[in-house]
Amino acid sequence: MSGPSPQGHNWSQKSEDEEDPLDQMILRTGCATFHYAVQECMAEHQDWRKCQQQVQAFKDCMKEHQKQRTEELQKKQRLAQAKS
Repeated sequence: MSGPSPQGHNWSQKSEDEEDPLDQMILRTGCATFHYAVQECMAEHQDWRKCQQQVQAFKDCMKEHQKQRTEELQKKQRLAQAKS
């Protein structure tokens, strides 16, 4: 890598063809729009404190996704127990 690296995360080291596992995981949650809003805010302001609204929206989305996922797993466990 030549020259000084930019401050913050440098996520562009991968080739364009490589899929980022983090991006793929976030896409599966349905919260990608909120994630991208956080990234855009950070790129614009370079200060996470100015992006609290976007961070909170992403956090709320992920929390709701986790709640739904937990409920789905519990339902599957109850069905599996009922069959045994």
